[in-house]
This record gives sequence, structure tokens and C-alpha cells, in this order.
Amino acid sequence: MKLFFRLVFSGLFVLNFLPTAAQENRVLVFNKTEGYHHESIPTGTATIKNLGDLNNFKVTETDDAGQFTENNLKKYQLVIFLSTTGNVLNEAQQKAFENYISKGGNFFGIHAATDTEYDWKWYGDLVGAYFLSHPKIQEANVIVEKPLHPAVAHLPKIWTRTDEWYNLKEISPKINVLLSLDETSYEGGENGENHPIAWYRELEGGGKSIYTGGGHTEESYSEPAFQKHLLQCILFALEGKK
Repeated sequence: MKLFFRLVFSGLFVLNFLPTAAQENRVLVFNKTEGYHHESIPTGTATIKNLGDLNNFKVTETDDAGQFTENNLKKYQLVIFLSTTGNVLNEAQQKAFENYISKGGNFFGIHAATDTEYDWKWYGDLVGAYFLSHPKIQEANVIVEKPLHPAVAHLPKIWTRTDEWYNLKEISPKINVLLSLDETSYEGGENGENHPIAWYRELEGGGKSIYTGGGHTEESYSEPAFQKHLLQCILFALEGKK
């Protein structure tokens, strides 16, 4: 498939696909909250929709857990949990999502996706870690651990930015770390030298799981580098489409 670059108003070069006869990828952005509700969710959703318009994937937004049925989920090549919190799916919906992933579906978690479904062990394995705590919003140095990976290849080796930085628990040994935090560069880190903040893994069903801890603030979604990070995470996940 041929590729070209397009310059958009934010100053970010966004990767675009030339039109082909291939079916357009469909992405479900799920943003239900049963705990803390992030004010950045509408901005994050709008950003993902705009990226979809520019890059040949169609985005559907919902906070309705009733959309998690086998028949509905099979329409989508990727499901994004955008700052979901708490117990957002019932047992039947959980089973439908497990089946979707087992058949090659893909998952992308953003920010509070790790603050979700603490009692569902399968989900904890899928997302890769759980939220523990966070200090105040502040600037920190983010270290690019896999500079050749497309989700982070555009970033400098040390990426300095401001966000809400999660401390984590139950970090899965299965994850491949893309970005980590330098805890000496900010106050309140609790994971020490092993402090991942973005990662991915290949799933047994053939799909992919990827997560980024950024995106608490509305301002994050206007950062060109963060926008491109989101885009490349999505495109990476869609490589594993069913």
C-alpha cells in the first residue's frame, strides 16, 4: 500500500493512506467511566476521530457497555479504552470482549485504561498493569526504550513533557516497554528504575495490545508529538487486524 504525508494545521505530519479498494478499518472508542471522569475525554475522542478522518479508519465513539456483544464487536478491527475507570463491563460483556480478543481482535488502552476492571484478571493481563497512584501534574523526562518501534520512532531519546504520571502495580512480565519514566526528573514516582509508561504485546489470538499512560490533560491532545504517538499506536494495532 502506498503512503504519503500530509501537513495538518497543528504542524504535525500525519501519515495518510492513499485510497484503495480495501475495506476501511473500523475503530471503537469506548470511554465509559464508573470512577473518576476525565474532562479530557471529549478532546481525546475528537482527536482520534480527526486522526481517523485523515488516515482511513472510521471511528465510532460510545460509553454504552451494551455495545460489547459478539455480533457488534466483530465489526471493529480495534477497540480503544479511552480513560475508562472502574467496572465498566458486566460478565456477559466481559465474555464477549474476551472472545473478540481470542479471535484476533486488537486493544489500545489510553491513560486511565489501567484504572479499570481491577477484579477482572483477564483484563489486567490484557492492559498490562494497573494504576496505583499519581503525583501532581508536572513535567517529566520520558525515555524512549525502543526507538525503532513505529509508535515512538518519531520521538527524541529523552521526551520531556507535562502530564499526570501514573505509578503502577501488577506490571505484567509479558509487556514490551516502549517508554519509561525517569523518576529523577520529577517528584512522586514510586516504581523506581522499572517504571514503564507505554508498552505493547502480541496476543495469543493473533491481535495486539498497546497502551500509553499519557493523555490526562486536554492539552496533551494538541501536542503534535503526542498526536503522532496516538496515531502510530493505532496503526500498529491495526496491522494485527482480523
